Amino acid sequence: MPSKSSDYLTGFGNHFATEAVEGALPVGRNSPQRPALGLYTEQLSGTAFTAPRPENRRSWLYRMRPSADHRPFEPYVAPLFSPTSPDAPIAPNRLRWDPPADLPADADFVDGMVTMLTNRTPAELEGVALHLYRASKGMERRVFVDADGELLIIPQSGRLELLTELGRIEVAPGWVALIPRGLRFRVMLPDGEARGYVAENHGAPFRLPELGPIGSNGLAYARDFETPMAWYEDRDDEYELVQKYLGRLWTTTLDHSPLDVVAWHGNLAPCRYELARFNAIGSVSFDHPDPSIFTVLTSPSSVAGRANADFVIFPPRWLVAEDTFRPPWFHRNVMSEAMGLIRGAYDAKAEGFAPGGLSLHNMLSGHGPDVASWKAASKAELKPAKLTDTMAFMVESCWPYRPSQFALDRAQPDYDEAWADFPKAKL
Repeated sequence: MPSKSSDYLTGFGNHFATEAVEGALPVGRNSPQRPALGLYTEQLSGTAFTAPRPENRRSWLYRMRPSADHRPFEPYVAPLFSPTSPDAPIAPNRLRWDPPADLPADADFVDGMVTMLTNRTPAELEGVALHLYRASKGMERRVFVDADGELLIIPQSGRLELLTELGRIEVAPGWVALIPRGLRFRVMLPDGEARGYVAENHGAPFRLPELGPIGSNGLAYARDFETPMAWYEDRDDEYELVQKYLGRLWTTTLDHSPLDVVAWHGNLAPCRYELARFNAIGSVSFDHPDPSIFTVLTSPSSVAGRANADFVIFPPRWLVAEDTFRPPWFHRNVMSEAMGLIRGAYDAKAEGFAPGGLSLHNMLSGHGPDVASWKAASKAELKPAKLTDTMAFMVESCWPYRPSQFALDRAQPDYDEAWADFPKAKL
């Protein structure tokens, strides 16, 4: 089980104030001439200084050494993490992947990462990428920082302990962790090996979606997001710092742990969320509702109502709609849908979609239930039924995804067969 909720501060986007040593936080000001305990003052900004107040995200850190204390960066070789997408045109095909059996072995979180899907480029400050990871050893004296985007870490098997500049977070399958852009952290493995997904958001920071006609309650509640209390590491050993910047990885060395923030306050901070706390909304009369009602977090684009990235889940829930085909209907969507499976089965696919796998339906690609799921749902007795032992998710984006070469080489060759044997309607 992840660490207790009592070890965390609650609320999404709140302004928190926390100190690991009493008296480390200044009172009534951010940058005193002489910070307490000889600490250094540093601001970490997640948005432009002049962003509107509701959008502005930043935190003040009080640390043992400035983060500027490092040597020049050199290229870091990671052939599977954030590779350049193929330049050749990508066909508008539906794609699906089994859980990759050839992810790097004996690797930590960074070296065990493989990029599957990308859209836009980090320099455009828009778009999202989807990665898979397999980690079999902790990062020890290595630290990672992503300057390209914030990271939504979605464990599929094995727990992760995330040691960040602003505190410690533990997540297990069924939880997610959100790491702000530019925050340094390392990943340890309480269970010895872990696998999962990472959504890298290059655009506007994730926030809770508006509820509209749903009203004031439902979906993900702000109070259920948990942010760690201040914690610091006082170590003078040599550390490697790996940074992702403009789609590439870079490395430098430090003579100390950079996780040395003794106190901090602000609203830019890591957090975790248990997906089981999501209050699912559904139809209680007829018709399958749009998947937007399952949105946990959203990153808006410059066009109102069109998301740069939506993180959507399909959790256990009751189905009660009358005279209704209850699985997702056949559809062609202007948004692009990348889907993963944490556990169980997905109700629109009878086979071929396994936990740890991935599927892609790019913009306006026709898709929906496979033949077996369609037949079963069309003949099912329509009484209240509960979907259990399932947790699927989708990272939906207004930008079309480009699979990496690693992904293209491993796509299921027969995915289109899922829709090959539908009978013709008899008029």
